[in-house]
Amino acid sequence: MAQLLLSFLVMFFTIFCFSNIVESRSRARMYVDSQCKSTRYPAICVQTLLPYVNKRGLPSPQLQAQISLASCLSKARFTNTYMNMVAKKLNKTSSSGDYQAMEECLRQINDGVKQITQSFKELQKMGKDGDENFMWHESNVQTWISAALTDATTCIEGIIGDGISKSEKAMMQDRILKVKQLASNSLALFTRFSTRYRASHGIRVP
Repeated sequence: MAQLLLSFLVMFFTIFCFSNIVESRSRARMYVDSQCKSTRYPAICVQTLLPYVNKRGLPSPQLQAQISLASCLSKARFTNTYMNMVAKKLNKTSSSGDYQAMEECLRQINDGVKQITQSFKELQKMGKDGDENFMWHESNVQTWISAALTDATTCIEGIIGDGISKSEKAMMQDRILKVKQLASNSLALFTRFSTRYRASHGIRVP
């Protein structure tokens, strides 16, 4: 009888704990969904932010923007490495026109990596060196992320060489598109953070 009761209690607590975990994850997902509504690619936003939810909720709006930018930077660096590999192969096997087009695309991706890196570093400074510098930092971050978006768009449109196989072309376009989507989400999350910060600290836009 005692063993039966013990088995029942173990089963009860297992079900109870599992239900709490499921409920907690459900609440976390709903919360992240609400935070990502302002982005252009909410599904990617949720995928980016959800791993960082803890018992206290989602990180601050500033940290959300930093997480998104860090993910964008990681993807941009990975894409840059892949593009370099394809470019080296093109240089040996294809026409000079195809290689030059790839070189231009690589230059844009390199610029994008630098701009996202600058944005991430600038975002970390915001709010730490006085409200009088906030607008200057804000303008820099917006300019650099927007430039990275433009570079990604131009690069996608420029991949047209006949020397690039359809599979490689699709792979590059898909990876660059992901960088563009992450950059777009980062800009949206950053704009929400900066708008809230200015409102709460009485910083007026000139």
